Amino acid sequence: MIEEDKIPPEIEDEKPVGEQGILISVIPPVTTAFIALIGIFLLYQLGGALLTIMIFGINIVKADVNAIRLFTVGGQFLLLLFPALLLAYYVYPGNTSYILRARFPSLKEIGLFMVGLIILTPLLQNFLAIQNFILQKIAAVSPFVKNITDMLDELDKLVEKTYGSLLTSHSIFESSFIIFVVAVVPALCEETLFRGLVQKSFEQRLKPVLSIIITAVFFGLYHFNPYGLIPLIALGAFFGFAAYISDSIFVPMALHFINNFIAVLAFLILGSDELLSAAAAKTDAIMPQLISFIIFGTFFFFYLFYLKNNYNRIVYKKEETI
Repeated sequence: MIEEDKIPPEIEDEKPVGEQGILISVIPPVTTAFIALIGIFLLYQLGGALLTIMIFGINIVKADVNAIRLFTVGGQFLLLLFPALLLAYYVYPGNTSYILRARFPSLKEIGLFMVGLIILTPLLQNFLAIQNFILQKIAAVSPFVKNITDMLDELDKLVEKTYGSLLTSHSIFESSFIIFVVAVVPALCEETLFRGLVQKSFEQRLKPVLSIIITAVFFGLYHFNPYGLIPLIALGAFFGFAAYISDSIFVPMALHFINNFIAVLAFLILGSDELLSAAAAKTDAIMPQLISFIIFGTFFFFYLFYLKNNYNRIVYKKEETI
């Protein structure tokens, strides 16, 4: 189990508490987390959809792509980040920086979790291949599953087409702007909401593992990617683990940015729509992916175990004087 009371020494005294050592909040922390998850989610999705129709009309395909990029940035800031900050400020008066984990980490801390991300990325890619292989085999004998996968394939193509136009670049400046839209902004806004306000609120009353898992599940659902749901949940859980162990929001922000940046860079260099698709592509042989999945999975969980038990010793150890 993850240690429940681990707080880096430099922020331990910043936690305003009541007489019984309970974090002071205007609204119960778990209630706050669900208000943020449901309320801000509806605000972002429904409010964003309404504004999209008002600005671009129903046929968004004909809209200017740069206008859509700017709208995406505005939506993330106005409908995700600002509501999360306002809710944190209202619910935890004088304690916003603590609940949002506003602590700058060292490069060593970010580097430690980057190793985990490097192991996790091929692990999730192999999982997708195995998942798609299984879906392909089941769909071949089940008309019901075949209908579902066909429907999901169409949804995946729509998402692929939308993101394909957003990621298409014709200049270095445009590529830089795309990286800002797809990598920088989501890392800042989504992590503030999920690993900051939501997960930290859950942690006030729930076990850390449960807090991480609940937040990760909603993070996966938020992205509306049926085929990629489990990998997104796993990625969100790793971000949550990093946020809890480091108690710094900037660590999962850095991981989120790097993850999205690599995906964008791969698309810009290779220019392949297949990079955007998580659909159940046809796969004849799965044994190499299965072996790779087991190997990377073993490395990943051993690394998490090592990091959990040695993090403070590695990061906060004092240098020996000569």
